[in-house]
Amino acid sequence: MTTVQSTEGPVLRSDYQRSIAAYWNKENDPVNIRLGEIDGLYHHHYGIGDYDPSVLRAGDQAIIAEMHRLETAQANVLLDHLGDIQPADRLMDAGSGRGGTSFMANQRFGCQVDGVSIAEQQVTFANDQARQRKVDDRVRFHFRNMLDTGFGTGSMRGVWTNETTMYVDLHVLFREFARLLEYGGRYVCITGCYNDVTGGRSRAVSQIDQHYICNIHPRSEYFKALSDNGFVPITVVDLTPATIPYWELRARSSVATGIEDTFLTAYKEGSFHYLLIAADRT
Repeated sequence: MTTVQSTEGPVLRSDYQRSIAAYWNKENDPVNIRLGEIDGLYHHHYGIGDYDPSVLRAGDQAIIAEMHRLETAQANVLLDHLGDIQPADRLMDAGSGRGGTSFMANQRFGCQVDGVSIAEQQVTFANDQARQRKVDDRVRFHFRNMLDTGFGTGSMRGVWTNETTMYVDLHVLFREFARLLEYGGRYVCITGCYNDVTGGRSRAVSQIDQHYICNIHPRSEYFKALSDNGFVPITVVDLTPATIPYWELRARSSVATGIEDTFLTAYKEGSFHYLLIAADRT
């Protein structure tokens, strides 16, 4: 059994954080587990890119494999935006889940990767995966709060969040990331955010919030919080058109959770965006 690590003081510092941790500690959804069993990379995010329509005729397992391919493609796009990472560098995966993207980063760059999560069960799972992959000397997962990680100031060359920022205060989060990153370090975010040009949260966005016990932020809040904490965005990509095929395929799979039509409605009506932001620490 893996021994998880924590910072001094409680990792979970509010009733809301405790409720989120409880949700993810007991999560064992086939949409995450069955896809991860394809090749041992367990993702907790969505996919991008067009799917191969032939999988619809090939059966459910082919659909599962194709969904996993699209989710891995999404992680690769995120890693593409981290910039020039060397083996001596150190990266942090904030809200690392069961570790899929962390392992991909280590494999690509050869560098040290630290994942942090408030879900102890996922930290244990990911550390077990690291041992099985024989990379536990370079990829480690920690029971820590991404708002106060305890890692050294300027210790990271890159930090990313992949669909985790909707659980936290962005200003507090980016203040911690600014502390962690060395000068010129890179932060990459992929997130769902609501379109504040069209007004407040739409009905569909509110339903997504309720389903995942989260608090989706308006698009503008990301840029304000980044600017207030010394980050300069260098790349912004609207991934919304690229993620719609994934959701259409997922809606036809055996691992559909019932939230698929809500996501498709939110994306297609323009009230919800799937955004990538890469920003440098100044």
